[in-house]
Amino acid sequence: MEVWSDIVCPWCYIGKRRLEKALSQYEHAGDVEVIWRSFQLDPAQPRGENIPTSEMLARKYGVSAPEVRAMNDRVSALAAEEGLTYHLDRAVTANTFDAHRLLHFAATHGLAAAMQERLMRATLTDGAAVDDPGTLVRLATETGLPADGTREVLDSDAYADGVRDDIRQARALGISGVPFYAVDRTYGISGAQPVETILETLRAASSPVGS
Repeated sequence: MEVWSDIVCPWCYIGKRRLEKALSQYEHAGDVEVIWRSFQLDPAQPRGENIPTSEMLARKYGVSAPEVRAMNDRVSALAAEEGLTYHLDRAVTANTFDAHRLLHFAATHGLAAAMQERLMRATLTDGAAVDDPGTLVRLATETGLPADGTREVLDSDAYADGVRDDIRQARALGISGVPFYAVDRTYGISGAQPVETILETLRAASSPVGS
């Protein structure tokens, strides 16, 4: 299974939890390899120009501060149902390209899922700016990645082609929003769908044709 997501996306973290719950109920979970694919909701976001996400949302959608708070409260309540604690009032905008490069690096150490988890929590719970190199090194070492190796990656263009290729594949598949789940490139699930929907898709994908 491939999962396209962005680190700063609150629905993607909810989707990650729902996928984990679905896999915990799936009879053949041991046969499922989850591959995390990169996606940028706002690739034009300038690196280092971090403003409160609530301010960005108000500008983007032309809504008032109270309306943004209501939006955030709704998604935070859904996150809480999945055991997640969001502090979206602390969240800041960030260009996620380097964080996605870091995820590709983490995959070479078998730590992609752990790194994905830590980056999402840093953004949506801790209010960290995940385009800050120092922050990324700290989060990487907390996850188990080597500090020196992480710095080398961030100081170079390592894994940039991998990130761009993930994004190109998303476009080729017609993916315009995340999370998006693809099972064997045959079954697709768009959005943070309920656990039951993910589970049904996994079972459908594993069923013999015509059964």
